[in-house]
Amino acid sequence: MATVYEKSLELHEENHGKIAIRSKVDVNNKEELSLAYSPGVAAPCLAIKENKEDVYKYTAKGNMVAVISDGSAVLGLGNIGPEAGLPVMEGKAILFKKFANVDAFPICLDTQDTEEIIKTVKYLAPSFGGVNLEDISAPRCIEIETRLKEELDIPVFHDDQHGTAIVVVAGLINAFKLTNRTFEKSKFVVNGAGAAGSSIIKLIAKMGGKNIVVNDKDGIINRDDMETYDFSKKELATITNPDNIKGGLKEAIIGADVFIGVSIGNVLTVDMVKEMNKDSIIFAMANPTPEIMPEDALKGGALVVGTGRSDYPNQVNNVLAFPGIFRGALDAKAKKITEEMKIAAAVGIAKLVKEEELSPTYVIPDAFNPEVAKVVAGEVMRIAKEQGVTR
Repeated sequence: MATVYEKSLELHEENHGKIAIRSKVDVNNKEELSLAYSPGVAAPCLAIKENKEDVYKYTAKGNMVAVISDGSAVLGLGNIGPEAGLPVMEGKAILFKKFANVDAFPICLDTQDTEEIIKTVKYLAPSFGGVNLEDISAPRCIEIETRLKEELDIPVFHDDQHGTAIVVVAGLINAFKLTNRTFEKSKFVVNGAGAAGSSIIKLIAKMGGKNIVVNDKDGIINRDDMETYDFSKKELATITNPDNIKGGLKEAIIGADVFIGVSIGNVLTVDMVKEMNKDSIIFAMANPTPEIMPEDALKGGALVVGTGRSDYPNQVNNVLAFPGIFRGALDAKAKKITEEMKIAAAVGIAKLVKEEELSPTYVIPDAFNPEVAKVVAGEVMRIAKEQGVTR
């Protein structure tokens, strides 16, 4: 029997990729041609020349997202380059269309220079209503997104960071209902200080989390080693580890309520889970092998366990976040995506798990729940209007 990889390769070859462009209008005769192209097309061109905002009225810009990558951190495959990353970006485009009816186009750049990427995206911006940054390695991805958010007037969103953070927080909201915990009084251990880890940490802090300990390959991030850190880790050091503890994951995990893994497989042991507080919460999201397998986490005493995999309960899947985020931002003509929008999205996702359905194996809604993108879009639109960040 053919494997999923063999079947996928066949699908991509048969279809020559996964996306195509179709026309919204007919061009079957001279009259239709004159309306869609010359001479009629001069009318919307001149209208936009007089009022640049009319580009949203007369073109596809208002429903078009650029999926931008440099191929430097593609899934779990690493720095495989722009051509090899293109199948993933095409996949992202079809998820935008499937889940939120957002038109998206994959653009893989043949540079990994931060300034060149920023410059290129700015040059492309007039054609798009939003920019989704994808699979760009940390810490460059953080700087690229920060700069583009400052320098563009359309939404910019790095899904690897914020999509993951939104779904994790949604899962925590529901897991806390089951375990009678709060963000303010819980101890969080985040293993991995890259793009996703940094965004998760910041969003947990926004939710009221005060005791967050971050561990990476070099150990626990602390304030005594600041001079050895890059700009991203320095920022994390100022908002985490209130007791300034040192060591590694073994030391960090003692007395923790929540473990969040965005690192590598098999780094959390059953014995480490036993050192956590009773009925602990574990989101082990390394793929395809999580930081600890769910059955081992439960053996160690965890109550709620989630992974990035679809074959276990509580899958932390970014598709729960990014389609609705952009649907709402585009519909609101938002100029940016704010922290408050992300929190509202997380709360909206959490509410889709009804109280009577809530259980240790169901704290995150299914990725194919048709209500998810609608709810997230509605929350993003509401916050955009309340904050006055619309056009």
